[in-house]
Amino acid sequence: QVQLVESGGGLVQPGGSLRLSCAATGISFGFSAFVMGWYRQAPGKQRELVATINNIGNTNYHDSVKGRATISTGNDRRMMYLQMSSLKPEDAAVYYCNVKLDSRDYWGQGTQVTVSS
Repeated sequence: QVQLVESGGGLVQPGGSLRLSCAATGISFGFSAFVMGWYRQAPGKQRELVATINNIGNTNYHDSVKGRATISTGNDRRMMYLQMSSLKPEDAAVYYCNVKLDSRDYWGQGTQVTVSS
């Protein structure tokens, strides 16, 4: 059974930093192409892409986080991370881990990030 579990969210002051982690279990990446990513959803807004990384290491970032966020994976791709700095109140949202593999879409349950003084 595929499971994605996010961690690392919490309350951060504006200008602060955090690192989100996503642990992927039950996924066999093999030699398949895949995309792993972080999405976020703020209250009353649609879920939006924050950053993605694919099986050959190409990354993509939402314009609002470029220069402030870094997405990475562990060597075995079973961990994914999102390092964010210079956090703004508008970064507050539930952050979700996502894996697209073999035409399937897997989601975690999300971790809340609150940016407030």
